[in-house]
Amino acid sequence: MGTAVSIRDVVDAFETAPDEASSFVNRATGDVLTVLQEHLDLAEDDSPREMADWEQEMVAEAKGILESDDWIALPTKFERHEWKILDEFGRSLPTESERMAIADAIHRSGAFQNFKATVRRLGIEPAWFAYKTRALETIARDWLTHNGFECLDAPMRP
Repeated sequence: MGTAVSIRDVVDAFETAPDEASSFVNRATGDVLTVLQEHLDLAEDDSPREMADWEQEMVAEAKGILESDDWIALPTKFERHEWKILDEFGRSLPTESERMAIADAIHRSGAFQNFKATVRRLGIEPAWFAYKTRALETIARDWLTHNGFECLDAPMRP
């Protein structure tokens, strides 16, 4: 059996990592880390630079990730097909008017912002957050299993 990794840690990385960051899982320890692209770039650049102590720590962490075969990158939001999750949520809604409102929101420019506003307007934010969590947990479980990790179950959420 592979190294145990918390599904909750992976989902948290999916949900909290900014667009300018990458998240990784350590094959040996199961640790999940998120690193800003800026720190990854600095880790690849050997030019001396003045940095605050905290930033030197972040760059050293990034360098350790880049130089070790123990770290594997988690799928990006594009690889997770986040727009598809929005679409599937919309299709799962019980009323035609809700399904149409979500479809309209995500098929226009600014899909993600439109989606958020529509979900708020319809009063279905709790249903969206529960759906999204389940979808990300499934993606995390599938990815971890595919990469030979043992999955530590996430606590059940509503």
